[in-house]
Amino acid sequence: MQDRNHGCIVQVGSALSYRAIPLQAAYCGAKFAIRGFTSALRTELMHEHSRVHVTMVQMPALNTPQFDWCRTRMPLAPQPLPPIFEPEVAARAVYWAAHHRRRELYVGGSTLAAIWGTRLLAPLADRYMARTAYRGQTSHDLIPPDRPDNLWHSPPGDHGTRGRFSGHARERSPALWLSTHRNWLLGAGLAGLTLLRLASWRSRRGMAWPAR
Repeated sequence: MQDRNHGCIVQVGSALSYRAIPLQAAYCGAKFAIRGFTSALRTELMHEHSRVHVTMVQMPALNTPQFDWCRTRMPLAPQPLPPIFEPEVAARAVYWAAHHRRRELYVGGSTLAAIWGTRLLAPLADRYMARTAYRGQTSHDLIPPDRPDNLWHSPPGDHGTRGRFSGHARERSPALWLSTHRNWLLGAGLAGLTLLRLASWRSRRGMAWPAR
């Protein structure tokens, strides 16, 4: 990319790179670190006047198999903190980010709420997570004693991309659609305002619209 002075690096982040939650301290720490690394890399490329673009896609909870093979000492099976989205939503966001020069792309309204809630009301967000995130990240299923995990070795077989939460995982993200179409929406809004102002101006002067 440096030789061609062109290209895009897409970092897959998370709402948890801004909003840390209980029971996922190691994961949140890793995501916070990735966000810091990405910010530093972006400034280094800017210093070099490079045209290589760096973007970060902040994900919501996703229905992936990781909750079936992660090492855990919880008595009940772990689950992502709802709302949950299918992995295809994440794939569409990453593809879009690779073809558009956006600094960050937020996927899902829950991601927006987590990030802006932390920015504006961090102490309240801490209390809310302490009260709700434990219950939200556990199911009612007991973990079997022989449950495999991927701490030291990858589980055998092809586990696909989807986890066991398809029954209540969302296949669409209105917040992602609004984010990826914001320029079009802004243009449509400005055009609408222009037409309203023109109609108001003509109405005040008693001017009729030209007949077709």
